[in-house]
Amino acid sequence: MLFRSASWIVLSSETGETTAVAAAPQAGFPAPDFTLKTAEGETYTLSELKGQAVLVNVWATWCPPCKAEMPAIEKMYNEYKDQGVIVLAVNSTFQDNPLEIAPFIEDYGLTFPILLDETSDISRAYQVRSLPSSYFINRQGMITEVVIGGPMSEALLRTRIEEALK
Repeated sequence: MLFRSASWIVLSSETGETTAVAAAPQAGFPAPDFTLKTAEGETYTLSELKGQAVLVNVWATWCPPCKAEMPAIEKMYNEYKDQGVIVLAVNSTFQDNPLEIAPFIEDYGLTFPILLDETSDISRAYQVRSLPSSYFINRQGMITEVVIGGPMSEALLRTRIEEALK
């Protein structure tokens, strides 16, 4: 087995064939672009939101920390939306029950866009390994902060949003 592994390393270095592994999105780098729809069919494309600060929050209805942080996200959205902040709450629909999304939105009184990641494209592009995963993106489309896990407090959200607004 060791011989085969060593042979692959030598062969791939000679032929130039390697498997590139993209780094997970991180602060200081451009946010991977995406286009997703809401349950109502409204389309959002991240790159079209340049000029606004964006919080991309990847979540699911069954996730306890996701549930716990939604009221704080809603509160911060209402506090900062007039300053150019938008929240794109990306539901991990491919691993969630789509019938639970509308009741979740209603129960929490969410007013920001809820986007559906039905094919896991966003979860793959952002290399989501844990829910919730949040990406704060500045007006130029650069990630300013990544927060894996939760729940995020109002204080943390406020600090990260204000940084993204600069």
